[in-house]
Amino acid sequence: MFVLGIDPGLSRCGYGCVDDGWVLADAGVISTHHRLELPKRLEYLFEELKRLMLRLQPQVVAVERVFFQVNARTAMPTAQAGGLALLAAQQAGCKVVQYTSNEVKMAVVGYGGATKAQVQNMVMMLLSLDEIPQPADVADALGLAICHLSSLPLQRALSKSTTPPSRTGLAEGSGSPG
Repeated sequence: MFVLGIDPGLSRCGYGCVDDGWVLADAGVISTHHRLELPKRLEYLFEELKRLMLRLQPQVVAVERVFFQVNARTAMPTAQAGGLALLAAQQAGCKVVQYTSNEVKMAVVGYGGATKAQVQNMVMMLLSLDEIPQPADVADALGLAICHLSSLPLQRALSKSTTPPSRTGLAEGSGSPG
C-alpha cells in the first residue's frame, strides 16, 4: 500500500509517499510563485497535484486538516490548498483521510505537543533516512503518511470487532429469546 501525505500550502505544498514497509517512495514540494494571481496559483497547484496522483498511484492520501491557525492571512491559502489536495485525491479514486498536526505528532513522536525538530528527527529515524527530509514541508508530509500507516493495525482490529453480534437464540421475528 502506498500512502501519500500532503502538507498543504499555497507557496509550498509538501508531499511524501511511503509504502507499508515504511520505505520512502518519493517526496518533494510543489511551489507556486507569489507574484502570480491567486486563481493562477490555485490552478497550477491543482494540476500538479493531479499529475502527482497519476504518477504515484497512491491507495490512500493523507492531508493535514487545518485545525487552528492564529494567522488568518496564511490560514485561508492553506485551507484552499488543502481543498485542492482533497479534490485531486478524490478525482484520482484514492481513499482520503485527514489528520491534525497534533494527531501526526502523537503518531510519529508519541507526544501531541512535539516540536517540528522532534517530528523531523523521528521521520528520519522511522524511514531509515540518512538525513532529515528538507524542507520542513516534506518532513510534515511524510509524517502524515506515517501517521496513517501507524493507525492501520488499530483500524483493522476495530473493523473486525464491530461486526454485529449473531442473533442466534432469538425467536424469528420476535426480537426476544425463546
